Amino acid sequence: MSETPRAPKLDPNVTEDVPWSDDITSYDEEHLVTYMRLLDADAEGADWREVARIVLHREPETEEERTRRCWEVHLARARWMASNGYRKLLEQAALETRVSDEQTRD
Repeated sequence: MSETPRAPKLDPNVTEDVPWSDDITSYDEEHLVTYMRLLDADAEGADWREVARIVLHREPETEEERTRRCWEVHLARARWMASNGYRKLLEQAALETRVSDEQTRD
């Protein structure tokens, strides 16, 4: 995870591919809302083309294969964040709270 967490953006542009890591990346921090939107759409059974158009700002009509790949990798990362990444966010928040509390006491 980066030194200073980046605030998530409400509707950021996405890259073709997701930077994969066993840790939270700055890309993940910026795209937390995107990941949540992807997970919500997936849970509702939304058509991937519509989700890609609205959430990822891609054009499935003109670049179907490329757009589908972009949607797949972002959804996979969103699932990783939901099953593993959130723990790392909680650990980081707990650590930052401890450090802040210790500085306040000093």
